[in-house]
Amino acid sequence: MPKSFHTLTEQEILALAVSLEEDDGRILGDFAEKLRHHYPDTARTLSKMQEEESEHRHRLITAYRERFGEHLPLIRREDVSGFVQRPPVWQMKTLSVAQVRRSIDVMENETRRFYEEAARLSSDAGIRQLLGDLAAEEVQHSDLAQKLEADHVASGAPEREDQTRRRTFVLQIVQPGLAGLMDGSVSTLAPLFAAAFATHNSSDALKVGLAASLGAGISMGFAEAMSDDGKLSGRGNPILRGAVCGLMTAFGGLGHTLPYLIKDFQTATAVAGAVVAVELAVIAWIRKHFMDTPLLSAVFQVVLGGILVFLAGYFIGSS
Repeated sequence: MPKSFHTLTEQEILALAVSLEEDDGRILGDFAEKLRHHYPDTARTLSKMQEEESEHRHRLITAYRERFGEHLPLIRREDVSGFVQRPPVWQMKTLSVAQVRRSIDVMENETRRFYEEAARLSSDAGIRQLLGDLAAEEVQHSDLAQKLEADHVASGAPEREDQTRRRTFVLQIVQPGLAGLMDGSVSTLAPLFAAAFATHNSSDALKVGLAASLGAGISMGFAEAMSDDGKLSGRGNPILRGAVCGLMTAFGGLGHTLPYLIKDFQTATAVAGAVVAVELAVIAWIRKHFMDTPLLSAVFQVVLGGILVFLAGYFIGSS
């Protein structure tokens, strides 16, 4: 059963204050670690705030030891009624600078109010002064939290950090995904349409297309995953890259294979041809948007390759 704050002794108040500073420092450290990769400037500010919370903890422990000795009872926020329960940072799947700023603002204001009320209740002059000083310093932290997002924007850090995040995304996700999509969309054209024009049977074409798409997906996935471990190249987790590449390869092939679920061969082939055109257009757009390839160059390269592979399948199947 949580205990009322106003029934705490000065010894218990100091022990609780130590616990609060430990919690606050740990939360700031978790925030910094969460943001370090994409927002390094913000992470450095949070780490500095964490160091200041650690200094607060040392001052509190020193004051406790001078008055009450070496034994420090563990009194946590959940043991005292009235505190706001905070969700663990590690459970937050997404975290923005704005979310961090709001969380810190709430955290620091709550800690400030605790110090102000604790100082008012304290009868020891030294403890009263320490708690008052810490309350004032928490105000500074709260002000810093309010400025955190504005300073983040004004410094130009978001642009730099967004560029870094974009490069990482392109390197670890877009490149393997694009390689798979291109391979799946282009390489499966020849066996699919060769089977289609050789048999004029949607069912046979569907079986060949499924085999080619899934086989290519498995092959490309393993090839990408085993190409390197990503530690030196910065290409990220090899299993993730392999999964992205394999899935996109299979997806690229299945796109123009599934129309052969249509029983009428002519209709199925017309729909498959339209899907191929959409796939090639999507590939060209991705190359322009993420790889900075000029649109005309991207269209020419992708469409020319697709047409050549399609013609190979058509002539082989029709011969």
